[in-house]
Amino acid sequence: MIDTAELQHILVAVDGPLLWVTINRPEVRNALHPPSHRELHRIFDAYAADRSLRVAILTGAGDRAFCAGSDIKVRAETNADDYPPTGYAGLTARFDLDKPVIAAVNGFALGGGAEIVLACDMAYAVDHAQFGFPEPRVGLAALGGGGLPRLARSLPTKFAMDLALTGRRVSAAEAKALGLINDHVPAAELHRKVREMAMIIVANAPLAVEASKAVIRECQTSPDLADAMARSYPAAVRMLESQDAIEGQKAFVERREPNWRAE
Repeated sequence: MIDTAELQHILVAVDGPLLWVTINRPEVRNALHPPSHRELHRIFDAYAADRSLRVAILTGAGDRAFCAGSDIKVRAETNADDYPPTGYAGLTARFDLDKPVIAAVNGFALGGGAEIVLACDMAYAVDHAQFGFPEPRVGLAALGGGGLPRLARSLPTKFAMDLALTGRRVSAAEAKALGLINDHVPAAELHRKVREMAMIIVANAPLAVEASKAVIRECQTSPDLADAMARSYPAAVRMLESQDAIEGQKAFVERREPNWRAE
């Protein structure tokens, strides 16, 4: 695991098989700048490599903002983005991470913050959360963190165009209706709800969870359903050949809890 003494802008906490990652820049509404991007890059590298960690949960400090996007004052100095190779927040271009990442959206998620939400596998928000892509209002577009490509793949075209062209904010309720998040809850319930969902994932076989995420991600590049079903997925092959595949079925027949070994 990463040495927490090296972290200045991000907090991490290990909760059994869960890794809680908190953007800790509340003074700028948890906006990200180059040092915080690089800290997140190192944290998610460590998460990917640690087999004892099953689910990562990303949130923001305080109760106002999940992430307000890029720190525009810093970005304006160079008029250029400065991300690690894994993309915005060390996450948006991380296409080989098969372990789940859940967004716990504790406040508004704007610009890059909304792009992070799109890059996560699941997302839960507080009732007062707001989402939006306001980049056109400062002469930019939601490209740095893959916002527009992900919007095009996640939402019907007219809804994607609405968010991308107007730059308007949407409520947590509308975000759920659009499919941007899984659900929204009162603020006091967010931690419990996200942890509950994460532990449901943890109860499943690690290789099965990883294979499921990998297949969903990889089949999105298939031209049609027939091609997606005919393809071979390395993570799925690994799952099917694992001892856990045998153990899971054996435990079911014997009416006991399985002993997952991720092998």
